[in-house]
Amino acid sequence: MDLPTAADEVWRYSRIDDIDLTRWSPAGAGTAPAADSSAAGSLPAPIVSMVAGLADRAALVVTVNGRVAGVDRGEHMPAGAEIVGLGGDTEVNDVEHLLGSVSKEPDAFVAMNAAFTPDPVLVRVPKGAAIEQPIVIVHVVDGDGVAAFPRTIVDVGEAAEATVIEIVTSGDVDALVVPVTELRVGPAANLRHVTVQHLGTRVWQIAYQASEVADQATLLAPTVAIGGDYARMRTDSRLMGAGATGNLVAVYFGSGNQMHDFRTLQDHRAPKSNSDLLFKGAVAGSSHSVYSGLIRVRPGAKGTNAFQTNRNLVLSEGAHADSVPNLEIEENDVSCSHASAVGPVDEEQRYYLETRGVPTEVASRLIVLGFLRDVLDRVPVEALRNHLVELLADKLDRSDTDLLGGAA
Repeated sequence: MDLPTAADEVWRYSRIDDIDLTRWSPAGAGTAPAADSSAAGSLPAPIVSMVAGLADRAALVVTVNGRVAGVDRGEHMPAGAEIVGLGGDTEVNDVEHLLGSVSKEPDAFVAMNAAFTPDPVLVRVPKGAAIEQPIVIVHVVDGDGVAAFPRTIVDVGEAAEATVIEIVTSGDVDALVVPVTELRVGPAANLRHVTVQHLGTRVWQIAYQASEVADQATLLAPTVAIGGDYARMRTDSRLMGAGATGNLVAVYFGSGNQMHDFRTLQDHRAPKSNSDLLFKGAVAGSSHSVYSGLIRVRPGAKGTNAFQTNRNLVLSEGAHADSVPNLEIEENDVSCSHASAVGPVDEEQRYYLETRGVPTEVASRLIVLGFLRDVLDRVPVEALRNHLVELLADKLDRSDTDLLGGAA
């Protein structure tokens, strides 16, 4: 397969033409070190703290360069629920059916993941089961020159309920990571899937998340992107059944020369389906963000309600944000809208705080965190939400922008 180029619409504004695959090699069988269920020695300090704060969890899975390094199945897991690695000898019989069953139209990078993923992680929740505590999956990218291909499959049965937190993280390494996540939400089921991207500033990420939501089912999929050099995430949310709901939210903050690149598809294929997207980001230093999204309403999807909003704060003169929302409607009797905005911190808001004795840099910090907070409040796990606010606040304090009082 040919690699994509920036001339392709779905890669427009990207840095894909700069990629040099000769820099990295797929992680070999011996790359993942032996680890206990926490694999704490492989995790960056902020992620160690984050995982420790999620002590009330149903399970913890850690992968290193795509290979399962440890599984800690807690006492809250119901009978019949599966959390397994699919590499090597596996007791799961329908592996071929599971892999690629949701990501049906792969590009070259999804094909690479299918070829090189050593140990896909399967989370399967049986019909009618409710898992109240989150299932935590941490993908660690470790080693210079490594290309890692973690893959996660989440299959939630009819009328079941679960929360899955998926963290992609690394230290200061020169690496490529191509995570692929497939989410299947059965009829009347409820899945909350949170993605946290906390990669080193020399890591390239090209991620793909595909979901299928059945009749009367609900998917909530928040994403928080903090790290990476070039960090891309494509999200295809397919509303397959009548009354299906897919809500996508994201927070991203770039500094230095980072680029965060988001592409979304809200694909309505059934009547009375619903989707709501809210992406908010901030860019400082010479960083760049891209949001390009499409609401597609297919023939037969009468009664669709679909909304798409992207808002961006530009915190310094060298930073830049592109925002391109789109609609493609092939049916009548629908309610759809999109909106985008790119601009600096509101001077009146900052002046209001300054006149009440708040220093300029503190006022700007409060405004930016307040701008992002309404999205963070949709993260369904309070302990994780608090850690994410701390990570963003810390990065904001260290960001290289004159608006916030200078680089730390």
